[in-house]
Amino acid sequence: MTRKTCLDTHRLREEIAMTAARLIAEDGLDYASAKRKATRQITGEDKVSGDLLPNNEEIEEEVRAYLDLFQADTHPAQLRELRLTALTLMERLPNYHLHLVGAVLNGTATHHSDIHLQAFCDNSKDLAIELLNQGVQYEVSETRHFAGRGMVETLSFLWRQHRQPQPIGVHIVLYTPSDLRNAAKLDAKKRPLRLDAAGLRGLLHDQLTPV
Repeated sequence: MTRKTCLDTHRLREEIAMTAARLIAEDGLDYASAKRKATRQITGEDKVSGDLLPNNEEIEEEVRAYLDLFQADTHPAQLRELRLTALTLMERLPNYHLHLVGAVLNGTATHHSDIHLQAFCDNSKDLAIELLNQGVQYEVSETRHFAGRGMVETLSFLWRQHRQPQPIGVHIVLYTPSDLRNAAKLDAKKRPLRLDAAGLRGLLHDQLTPV
């Protein structure tokens, strides 16, 4: 492969990542859908060679850049509201070791984003009953295990607080305590992969503290 071809491939990969990031931030698309749509928009093809496709980490960095550039005036407040909502849910369910994951944790969430939580409890049925006792009607589905070990049960519902004009989608993935003990704590950039309620309170405090 010539140097010019390498440069063209790198440039096309960047363009797909940037377009996918815009679709995620503005339209609320998930990463896979945004990548497919961006690829069609940039290349006119539904499928391209793998070296042209950015990975999720590359797209995530472009989402951060897009939010910093185009939504700097609104994004911090939106992110904080989502994190506060997540903390409210975690505090209402203190016995199930809930941890925040995903875009609300890593800072790339927008007003389109759902809240993703992981529960590490001995009996997932107790959590399901607790939600029903609190008047929460949920749907049951499956999510791939974060370590790739098959599928695990997920409870999904809409949550509305008095100060929120629209309900927020919430997904609680049900794991066992041993899953947490064996889980990686940091990503490749040394950022936490999940936070419990105490860690989330610290993150919210840091968000208000001037750099």
